[in-house]
Amino acid sequence: MPKSASAPKTFEVAVSELEAIVQEMESGRLSLEDALASYQRGVNLMRFCQTTLSDAEQRVKVLEGDMLQPFAPDSSGQSSTEAGS
Repeated sequence: MPKSASAPKTFEVAVSELEAIVQEMESGRLSLEDALASYQRGVNLMRFCQTTLSDAEQRVKVLEGDMLQPFAPDSSGQSSTEAGS
């Protein structure tokens, strides 16, 4: 049976609950009704996590002045930002 339907307090709590739901569903011990309720809770947690990650990405873009560069390691295995340090 899923935990309370309230929004999780943090991203980490949501991920932990998602992992528990997956384990419980993979066990095969849930009734159809409980599996559907767990799946619905999982979808809500996933949306919470996606929104939280998207918000974090936007905050980083603001902090970096929208100048984020794609990660491109050089031949030495360092990123181009590490190599210039």
